[in-house]
Amino acid sequence: MSDAGDLAGHRISLVPTPIGHLQDVTLRALDTLRAADVVAAEDTRRSRVLLDRHGITTRLTRLDAHTMAARAPALLQQHRHVAFITDAGTPGISDPGAELVALARDLGVEVEVLPGPTAFVPALVLSGLPAARFTFEGFLPRKGRERRERIAAIAARDHPSIVYEAPTRLLASLRDMAAACGEERSAAVARELTKLHEETRRGTLRELAAHFEATKVRGEIVLVIGPADAERAGVDAPPLDAEALAERLASEGRWGRDLRADLIAAGVPRDVAYALAMRLKQGGER
Repeated sequence: MSDAGDLAGHRISLVPTPIGHLQDVTLRALDTLRAADVVAAEDTRRSRVLLDRHGITTRLTRLDAHTMAARAPALLQQHRHVAFITDAGTPGISDPGAELVALARDLGVEVEVLPGPTAFVPALVLSGLPAARFTFEGFLPRKGRERRERIAAIAARDHPSIVYEAPTRLLASLRDMAAACGEERSAAVARELTKLHEETRRGTLRELAAHFEATKVRGEIVLVIGPADAERAGVDAPPLDAEALAERLASEGRWGRDLRADLIAAGVPRDVAYALAMRLKQGGER
């Protein structure tokens, strides 16, 4: 075994894998998986299907969020070339790949990232929303202050935002987005991209929430929320009423620092947010 400080020449390749259709893999990715000393995979059962499909016999070992800290250092030291794949898409995007890259760099291991599939790019293009600028949010927190702040930031943006979501939480996220962005905000829900039951549904947040309230949804989901001024082309969005927003948040129990943070996340200038939070800090006194 090599010492952690003597890993010159050791390399890890982050290899993108199909998000659905098994043919959506590059020739270079296949060559890299064949040439590696070992393939580390987030889920060896899912990854074995891909390797078997393309006749790849490289040894496969598990390396996921639960085993990363315990297994990765020894794996990088024992093998001069490790290929890493996740369940689908490009490693490092909303998965343990980012942790592995940081660890490899700490150990002096060369990191190679191959280009390839990722779900949010086709979802954005399919949405029909402006694609010159966008913000990728990954998975939102399930609840709490951080979730409210992230959604408030999405509501204030002048470009689309992209969110990964689980089918069991899609309806709640659509409702939360509608409450923050307005029910008429344009959006799209893409699911099962590249698979047999691929679907992209476009509409307002109100329309999408109504549809998925009445429809059981399955599969991997990407939610694309349009920009703040996309509701009516050619018409400027109304100015943010900071005082009304502050009073509504206060009525919901948001006070002090939490209220100030929510206002800033929604686009209220810091000095105005501070003044409003100070004025409303006494639990309802105006």
